[in-house]
Amino acid sequence: MKISARTRYGTRLMLALALNYDKGPFLLKDIAEQEEISEKYLGQIIIPLKAKGLVISFRGASGGYSLSRPPQEITVKEIAEVLEGGLCLVECVSNPKACQQLSRCVTHKLWSELGENIANSLNSVTLGDLVEEYSAKNGQNSSMYNI
Repeated sequence: MKISARTRYGTRLMLALALNYDKGPFLLKDIAEQEEISEKYLGQIIIPLKAKGLVISFRGASGGYSLSRPPQEITVKEIAEVLEGGLCLVECVSNPKACQQLSRCVTHKLWSELGENIANSLNSVTLGDLVEEYSAKNGQNSSMYNI
C-alpha cells in the first residue's frame, strides 16, 4: 500500500501554508519553487482542498492561498481523505454489499481494523504538529521559513 504523490505533495503544500499562517496568502508558484513541485500539479491539488474548505483563496495583487483554520485545527487525516478520495483500504469495508463472501470472510475484520488504525494515526497529527517538528528538525523558529 502506498500513499499517493497527490497526498504527499498536498501535505507539503498545506505545511508550507501552515508555516506561514500568520503572514497572509502565498502564491502557488512560490510554494512550487520552494517545494520543487510543478505549479501546474499544485494547481490541481489545491482545487479539492479549497472545495472542502481547508484553504481559502484571495484574488488580486496580494492574492494567493491561506489555510482556512489555524494549523492546530487541521489534521493530516482531513488532507488525506480529500486527496485520496477516502481512506478505506478495501471496498467491502465501506460497502459490504460489494462482497458476496462477507459472511464467511476472515480478512474483512483485518482490513477494517487496519483502516481504522491508519485513520486514527493520521487524525492524531495536525499541521501544527508538523510545524513544530519542522522547527525542531531545522533548528529554527517556524516564522523563519521563507518560501
